[in-house]
Amino acid sequence: MTDTAHPYLTDVGCAEAFLDKIADRDPTFLSVSEKRQALRMTAHLASRAQVMHARVMACADDVADADGSRDVAAWVAHRTHTAGPAARRLQRLGVACERRWHRVGRALAEGHVSLDQGHVMIAALDDLTDAFSLVEATAEEWAAMLARAETYLVEQAADFGPRELGRLAERLLEVVAPEWAEQVEEEQLRAAEHRARRRTTLGVKHLGDGSAIIRAQVPESVALRLSTLLESFTNPRRGDDAPATDGRRVPYERRLGEAFCSLLEAIDPTRLPLHGGDATTLVITMDLKALVEGLGSATLADGSRITAGEARRLACTAHLVPAVLGTRSVPLDLGHANRLFSPGQRKALAIRDKECRADGCTIPSTWCEAHHLNPWSAGGKTDLDNGLLLCSHHHHLIHDDRYLHQRMPNGDLRFTRRT
Repeated sequence: MTDTAHPYLTDVGCAEAFLDKIADRDPTFLSVSEKRQALRMTAHLASRAQVMHARVMACADDVADADGSRDVAAWVAHRTHTAGPAARRLQRLGVACERRWHRVGRALAEGHVSLDQGHVMIAALDDLTDAFSLVEATAEEWAAMLARAETYLVEQAADFGPRELGRLAERLLEVVAPEWAEQVEEEQLRAAEHRARRRTTLGVKHLGDGSAIIRAQVPESVALRLSTLLESFTNPRRGDDAPATDGRRVPYERRLGEAFCSLLEAIDPTRLPLHGGDATTLVITMDLKALVEGLGSATLADGSRITAGEARRLACTAHLVPAVLGTRSVPLDLGHANRLFSPGQRKALAIRDKECRADGCTIPSTWCEAHHLNPWSAGGKTDLDNGLLLCSHHHHLIHDDRYLHQRMPNGDLRFTRRT
């Protein structure tokens, strides 16, 4: 560090130096009791370091603005090579502690509360805040109750872990304001349905072996509806598994998974909303010979590979658009005659770019907009060489005079705010 460095950076540099010193030491030969202590101490250290990071993220909006990033979490994920969801979750914690839940923030900073406990407490306090409309109380009374709830959770964190704190939070109002608990309970089912909708998520993780894990959190009514639909493709469960046609036992979970695949293939795409500028379709790129003979492989829009035989099967059962190399079935270069990119061009751009071409942005291609590198109004052609995909945020940014952008060697765009 230089002599002119801010004291904060100087102290962080000292912490880095101490970590370097610790890294040179081998914990292998610690005794059992010493390893037990080391486990507690390193977990405590890691949690506090993450809290410090969250505090910086809470006040670093100007960094994201200066570099044209969507937000601080996006900047951190790209520049530090960390996972985007983890960065965003940490940003939410830092902002919540900085702007509202100061007792929790102070307990986290001082190391009295772990990072996981902090996430649970913030979620519980936010849920309690949402319940204000369910009670007949003044804003001052509710603010005092929230202060009691925050203090109570911080005190309980000394004895209970994240899971136990979550259970305590479910009955938090009965502890800090029993006079309102019955009134809130009358609306409990309605509030639970609201929270379920707000927490609805679905994620797809590609395993790299031809399969993927789909994980979803949905309202109970939606889960029941899905189960009912899946059981229309398979017999209702009569045991842990059911016999296959060859006498083997097929686990019920596998039968449900196969039913889910059948359900997706049975969906009528003409009844779905437009997606990526065109009706919802599955785009597959493959050689004409492979499509005809069913030999070889094909590429999906996200870069995944499937066999040509599977592509031919999908062509018979699903709403599939083959981007067949070697044919002229879809016009890809329309020149200057057309200002807007055609649906066929949008598919080709999605196959090529896969996601927003702004440096570090991971918004998928189906959410992006086609942009003319050389503006159409200035004579630029509406063809693939003059087009690339940008998310809405970066598409606005490229037309913002406050920002400069440059093309990187890999074709991505890097944004910098003018000084």
